[in-house]
Amino acid sequence: MPSKSRFTRLDAFTKTVEDARIRTTSGGIVTLASLLLILYLVWGEWADYRRVTVAPELIVDKGRGEKMEIHMNISFPRVPCELLTLDVMDVSGEVQTGVMHGVNKVRLGEDGREVGREALELGKEVEESMKHMDPEYCGECYGAPAPGNAIRAGCCNTCAEVREAYASVSWSFGRGENVEQCEREHYSEHLDEQRREGCRIEGGIRVNKVVGNFHFAPGKSFSNGNMHVHDLENYFAGGEGIDHTFSHTIHHLRFGPQLPEDVVRRIGRRGMAWSNHHLNPLDETEQKTDEKAYNYMYFVKVVSTAYLPLGWERTGSILDIPHELVELGGYGKGEAGSVETHQYSVTSHKRSLAGGDGGEEGHKERLHARGGIPGVFFSYDISPMKVINREARSKSFSGFLVGVCAVIGGTLTVAAAIDRALYEGGQRVKKFHSS
Repeated sequence: MPSKSRFTRLDAFTKTVEDARIRTTSGGIVTLASLLLILYLVWGEWADYRRVTVAPELIVDKGRGEKMEIHMNISFPRVPCELLTLDVMDVSGEVQTGVMHGVNKVRLGEDGREVGREALELGKEVEESMKHMDPEYCGECYGAPAPGNAIRAGCCNTCAEVREAYASVSWSFGRGENVEQCEREHYSEHLDEQRREGCRIEGGIRVNKVVGNFHFAPGKSFSNGNMHVHDLENYFAGGEGIDHTFSHTIHHLRFGPQLPEDVVRRIGRRGMAWSNHHLNPLDETEQKTDEKAYNYMYFVKVVSTAYLPLGWERTGSILDIPHELVELGGYGKGEAGSVETHQYSVTSHKRSLAGGDGGEEGHKERLHARGGIPGVFFSYDISPMKVINREARSKSFSGFLVGVCAVIGGTLTVAAAIDRALYEGGQRVKKFHSS
């Protein structure tokens, strides 16, 4: 009994006997309303606890020796595939000329429809012609050194090998007249057949993650000293009533893997202005010109961007795996749904290689330089910063419990005050009428 009386003095919740309690209709209504309100607010707290937000962070990109994938889908309606060349180069000194790995050239008819993909190598007829040749045949290189990747060392057995040999010594090749290999493969006939066609480049390339550029230009490319040069003879020659130009449509251009659509939708619902169009601002860009000697340049600033899903813990990174072991299109897709990709901003410039001012663009004070290579050039720079978009709960479980307690306590306190006010008001009205 003494211990009980000791705790009794500490009781902060004094009670009244049942006979001293008064139950009213208004009190019952207030109680029911407060219970419904508590249930609604507790459900809101639960939904808020379950809500996942994306918290952006900006850090210095400390990655070293990484690669980057560039995925593209670009149409050139007035340049045939046989004349179109894709070259890649960067400040590390790495030059990839005539890139084909992971890239398809799709031949387009005059109406823009696909007519075939065989223009990738002009190769089937080459293979057929090689079958009927003397195994000891050694084709002439016409004064140029044989290419190192020739089918037979020291020989030029195909038209492509002769073109490669000419390029190595910076000689113009032309249509291959009087070149036995090209006449056997009907190179000039194939070229004339494609004069009215266009070309769509689709696929991806993997490059060093350093400052560099890739470009689409006509003719075989070769290096002459410190200069990168293209054989433009066939491009400028055109055909009968045909002029080639570098009008183009960029259907899609991105750096790194695509964000899954469900991720884009979730991020969009959370009020962030992030969609694949914001990541890839050049998508659906169209440029037109009627000039042969015309040059388009896009200056791209690439920003590394990571998306880390809820509960993600770093156990390793796909970027740490030798890139040769990762198939094209998979570089940057990590464990548990994480994605290492890139956003970019872009500015563009176009000019006639004949020089002149920018009067047609409303800038007469702007003078264009004379000379250059016709084509479409993309020069990219890598930002030293990295954006990390990390999924996280909007509040912790303890925060949820605190919110529930606040809802219950606050609602009951307000309900008690309302009930007291109704009861006192009713009593005063009764006294007033009785008097």
